[in-house]
Amino acid sequence: MLGATFLLSGADRLPPRAILSGLALAFAAGTAVLALPGLPVRAVFAVVLLQGLVASLGGGVRGGLLNEILPKDGYVLGRSVFNMLWGLVQMAGFATGGALLALLSPRTCLLLAAALYVMSALVTRLGLTARPPRFLGRPSLSATWRANALLWSSRPRRLTYLGLWVPNGLVVGSDSLYVSYAPQAAGTLYACGALGMFVGDMAVGRLVPPAVRSRLATPLRLLLAAPYLFFVLRPGVAMSAVAATVASVGFAASLVLQERLMAAS
Repeated sequence: MLGATFLLSGADRLPPRAILSGLALAFAAGTAVLALPGLPVRAVFAVVLLQGLVASLGGGVRGGLLNEILPKDGYVLGRSVFNMLWGLVQMAGFATGGALLALLSPRTCLLLAAALYVMSALVTRLGLTARPPRFLGRPSLSATWRANALLWSSRPRRLTYLGLWVPNGLVVGSDSLYVSYAPQAAGTLYACGALGMFVGDMAVGRLVPPAVRSRLATPLRLLLAAPYLFFVLRPGVAMSAVAATVASVGFAASLVLQERLMAAS
């Protein structure tokens, strides 16, 4: 939230490849700091806050690159493929991370994650084509605020942003409780959530006709939130995994709303 408020002009005014490579290195450094023995909890929170701050730039850069690379009539399909790959990587990552935590110490896992971030920076640097910034000028607080004011000046855009934030952003508070709810199966629940995201993006992006897709925003957002009410009954791991999978299908509402946002821009 703070990054979008103060830093996001950098996503348009800095070279995309350099930003993404630099962000991966920043996460490598932050993760290595988290691995320091005896690090106070306050310091852990500060590092995670800084990582979230710089990560806001990454979302803006990736979204802009997709908009540049994909044709307008292929945006939803391309975005769905991006989300599906993201979901597959999450499933693999959560499963592998859970297995590593069972075999190795948390500190060793954090150092391994830092090394993988360095590898990500290298792959980004060598794999992405160099592109110029989308806008001239230096990143600044005033440029970010002007862009935000322009985006908020349109009522259709405001409503679309609200739809993208609620309940998507609030559901993060629900799935963050997987660890305390079922400590031994949290990785499974996160992987099932990623599976639901994959299924939803595949169905909405590839199988649903555009005329039907435009009417699915509200039903999918309700689907995203409603299954978490089931946890009041304290279900076991198997039923919790089913609920997490079904709920995460609702994340596909973001495809519908992003398409709507593109039309309103």
